[in-house]
Amino acid sequence: MGVDLSFLIRSLAEQAVPEPRTGRLRLPTERELGAGLEVSRGALREQLSMLEALGFLERTQGRGSYLRVPDAGFLQLSFDLSQQLGQLTHEQFGAAREMLEISVAEAAAGLATPEDVAALRGLVDEMVRAADAGEEHRALEADLEFHRRLFAVVDNPIFTMLRNGLAHVLRDAVVDRRRLAAEREQAPAGTPRPSDAVHHEIVDALAAGDGDAARTAMRRHFLVWRDATGTPEEPTDGKLP
Repeated sequence: MGVDLSFLIRSLAEQAVPEPRTGRLRLPTERELGAGLEVSRGALREQLSMLEALGFLERTQGRGSYLRVPDAGFLQLSFDLSQQLGQLTHEQFGAAREMLEISVAEAAAGLATPEDVAALRGLVDEMVRAADAGEEHRALEADLEFHRRLFAVVDNPIFTMLRNGLAHVLRDAVVDRRRLAAEREQAPAGTPRPSDAVHHEIVDALAAGDGDAARTAMRRHFLVWRDATGTPEEPTDGKLP
């Protein structure tokens, strides 16, 4: 008979011992684990293989097994499967992104250094220059890096893991939005597209250390994008400005 995976992970965490040289969390042998959990080695080995596939376990031939924290690939797989099974929708991903990025922008306003602000402003300038030159791929990469940098400023591992888990979905959304904006958005010659220029408002709020303004600017960022691309407003928590 097997063991509940969540119980198994807790048990493994309690029994794991840090290696003095590497700090890696080494587990007892399968024989010792099976005896402690009162399960057969066959059943235990099957569940350890499942944990290894999910990224919670690393097994090294001749050295033993190590407990580890899975990377964002675990979340990506979970989100992908949930979407394919119809449990999560495109609209829900969009709403989650908005709520997450609005919160991150507000937090970043109290943490951004002058160097962070300069780097973010440089990315917006790069985005505008590339779009004006018709170099859409370069504009896309600057856009994606701008938002990734905001998460780096906040440096909250939970936010970062969520962002990385959603990264491939979010990239597809930004690619689609930038394509639609390039086709539909009108701007006078020599003037940046509103959907690019709005990023300056976010940077200005961060430079002023104003969390409320940063939250409002990020919220406006999404509103401008929807106006530019003709997409409907995503449902949010109802608390955003």
